[in-house]
Amino acid sequence: LGYNSQTHVDWQKRCVALEMQLLRFRLQAGKIRELLAEKVREREGQLIDCEHVSVDIVDDVLQIHVMEEKLKYANVQPSESENSVFRRYQDLTNQMQEKDAVIKRLEVQLEKQILVRAQEAKIIEEKAAKIKDWVTFKLREVSVARIHYVLKVWVRLEMLEKSGYLLKMGSQIKAWKRRWFILRNGEIFYYKSPSDVIRKPQGQMELNSSCRIARGEGAQTFQLITEKKTFFLAADSPNILEEWIRVLQNIFKVQASSPVAMETTTAKPTVRGWLTKVKHGHSKLVWCSLVSKVFYYYRNQDDKLPLGQLRMREAVVEEVDRSCDSDEDYEAGGRGFLSSHCTLVVHPREQSPTYLLIGTKQEKDTWLYHLTVAAGSSASFKVGTEYEQLVGNLLDVEGDPDSVLWRREALCFCKDGLRSPLTTLPSEALQTEALKLFKSCQLFINVLVEAPSIDYHMSLAQNALQVCLTHPELQNEMYCQLIKQTNCRTPHNSSLTQPGPECWQLLAVCVALFLPQQHFLWYLRQYLQRHADPRSEVGKYAVYCQRSVERTLQNGEREAKPSRMEVLSILLRNPYHHSLPFSIPVHFQNITYQVVGFDGSTTVEEFLSTLTQRVGMRKPHLSGFALFTDDPSGRDLEHCLRPSIKICDVISKWEQALKELHPGKYEGTRIVRLMYKNRLCFRAQAKGETERERLLLAYQVNDEVHQGHFPVNKELALEVAALMAQVEHGDLDRPAPSSASCSSPQPKSQQILLQALGRFYPKHYKQDCSMDQLRDLSERLATKWSVLRGCSASECVRIYLTVARKWPLFGAKLFHAKPLPPSSVEQSQVWLAVNEDGLCVLDYTMHPLVTYSYQSVITFGGCCDDLMVVVSQTKEQGGGKKSVEKLVFALPKPKLCQLSVRARD
Repeated sequence: LGYNSQTHVDWQKRCVALEMQLLRFRLQAGKIRELLAEKVREREGQLIDCEHVSVDIVDDVLQIHVMEEKLKYANVQPSESENSVFRRYQDLTNQMQEKDAVIKRLEVQLEKQILVRAQEAKIIEEKAAKIKDWVTFKLREVSVARIHYVLKVWVRLEMLEKSGYLLKMGSQIKAWKRRWFILRNGEIFYYKSPSDVIRKPQGQMELNSSCRIARGEGAQTFQLITEKKTFFLAADSPNILEEWIRVLQNIFKVQASSPVAMETTTAKPTVRGWLTKVKHGHSKLVWCSLVSKVFYYYRNQDDKLPLGQLRMREAVVEEVDRSCDSDEDYEAGGRGFLSSHCTLVVHPREQSPTYLLIGTKQEKDTWLYHLTVAAGSSASFKVGTEYEQLVGNLLDVEGDPDSVLWRREALCFCKDGLRSPLTTLPSEALQTEALKLFKSCQLFINVLVEAPSIDYHMSLAQNALQVCLTHPELQNEMYCQLIKQTNCRTPHNSSLTQPGPECWQLLAVCVALFLPQQHFLWYLRQYLQRHADPRSEVGKYAVYCQRSVERTLQNGEREAKPSRMEVLSILLRNPYHHSLPFSIPVHFQNITYQVVGFDGSTTVEEFLSTLTQRVGMRKPHLSGFALFTDDPSGRDLEHCLRPSIKICDVISKWEQALKELHPGKYEGTRIVRLMYKNRLCFRAQAKGETERERLLLAYQVNDEVHQGHFPVNKELALEVAALMAQVEHGDLDRPAPSSASCSSPQPKSQQILLQALGRFYPKHYKQDCSMDQLRDLSERLATKWSVLRGCSASECVRIYLTVARKWPLFGAKLFHAKPLPPSSVEQSQVWLAVNEDGLCVLDYTMHPLVTYSYQSVITFGGCCDDLMVVVSQTKEQGGGKKSVEKLVFALPKPKLCQLSVRARD
């Protein structure tokens, strides 16, 4: 049922009107009964009067009879008085007969009126009963879930919209900013002031059932935690704070319990666009979306909660000849639409019809086809293209493999180009793009996959699939074209001497990116099942595509076009031989790597699960390790990957960024570098560490030592360098001392010592050393290394980490910065150390100057190349009062972003 606030009010008004009409009927029936009773009483009174008159007449008649008898026997002439009595007797007799006739006539009329009124009362009662039954039926017709949804929508309109001023903490500069907030349609927009609401908002917050609210330390602050970001907000008073929290919690409850929100977020719309919806004499331009078998309509394109919906299952969808509304009142109102508008009427079961006004014929054909398919009546109404009708016929015969429909010309390979698209599309521009897609498929098929043409095939595949990602309406069209060009393709109708797998290869790339909608997905599955055969190359590709379809359904569709590596692997490596057709090395800090396989739907989380099992490490959330990529620009930056994104999307976006930064320079020669290293180091992670984790952590700490980001003196630097040299190379081979030879190591040993100094000794300690000083360092290193003879690598790693963990800031990330006014730090260069306890400012020799716990940090953030940190401290001299201090540091923007993210984590 499609409900909005207006239809709900109309529904209530109609119910009240029906109840009032029933009450009027009952009052009229009561008045009729009273009138009949009054008339009956009048007739009874008249009858009583007649009875009294009749008694007098009877007495007179008796007297006359007595007189007649007397006269008969006496034979005497009657006197004048007796004649007058006789005449009176005759008159009274006539009057009595007339009254008897009147009474009988009145009795007949009364009986007739009683019968008529009884029949009228019966008819009124029957009508009232029918009205009552109809109202009861209509109320029962609405399911409990729909009543719940309507009430939620009503509550949303009445109670879930709010506006007002709040303080918001900035994302760059961590300072409170006063903003005007508007909560509407499940989203929060904020502006500088109420007068700016007609402009583009400064930002927005998407709300859903996964969001939550956390109260801040102050009485007027709270945190709005969404899937993507945490917002820090403050109200002007505790009462305003409670109002906002109450409204937000109501929204979360509505969205969590609303079936509409669940359906619209988990499914991909089949077709969508702006339509004019007309119902009950009211027209409104709404954003419409057909998801599975439900038609939703929204006030705006970005709204999360719809105004209403129509269940399309078993609904009647028809095209009408002219623009009209669902009732005569609208036509009588004189409002009309352009004659160019097309009109569809949707009539769900046991509901009033809804009219949809559509601007163009292409859009009308698209909506008519998809709505009819959703209603389940496409085969009977013959809507859509010939190809779509044949697919519908196959669906009716349940994909019978022996059906002649599979060999119909429209479904089979076509050497020539298409004259029109295979599917119904909503615009001429998309129809043109569909024909271009078919030309790309033809070019991909007709050129043999050889070394000189690899780049040609890759470019065709990437460009065609990017068009489908940009225009989702073409995705069904793409699959229909690929299935058509692989169906019944033989050497006779192929331009090649043998039917090659090129089109199947393009299909194999496509199924990992996106899938067709509605019954086209069923058609794809039936088609793959029909060709799946491990004994032939085409059958192997069909089996591979079947696996890819299930993986795409499991993990969702992709965000970016296929990468060069992905397309080349499909074209050259015969992907059907591997359950994981792609592979890439993951590098570690100890200059080793592990090759990990993946498919087109593998997420970072799944990728790391495979990696950790192979290298013997705990899950990332237990070890603190994460997957990083290098920066395409070549700068010393690393990007941490979220667990939910797909590896193929990471590679594709990295390649695209490289191509934009260096067009044509590194294309095909440089690939993304994946690194697995520790990201967040907490003391609790040390419990349960595996040997491989300790080894990699030791190498990562050694890299910090080598870069000068770890405080060690020269003597300790040689000690830890010897430990790492023992881990890397084992025991040092030195010649036996003799008088004939000098005490210096052999050339090979000297080379190993120099390599150890270059990798494990702090570079700032040896950058100004002369050759003699370097030889002395080598000798001293050799001496300390020799002491470790026989010590295992795991024991050296244990000793190394034990020494490193004695530094209070072990595991902290250091950033080189320059203090700026109004900072109270007097040093010209400092280190900012971020760890699990807070922020520590170190001098250039890494001695702590001041430490701020996270509880004392009010806000922080960056603007341009400056980092601002606002902290509060308690002054003992001021009687325990807190003072606010503002610290500003200059550091590069990429490092600033890394520091901010690490501090938030």
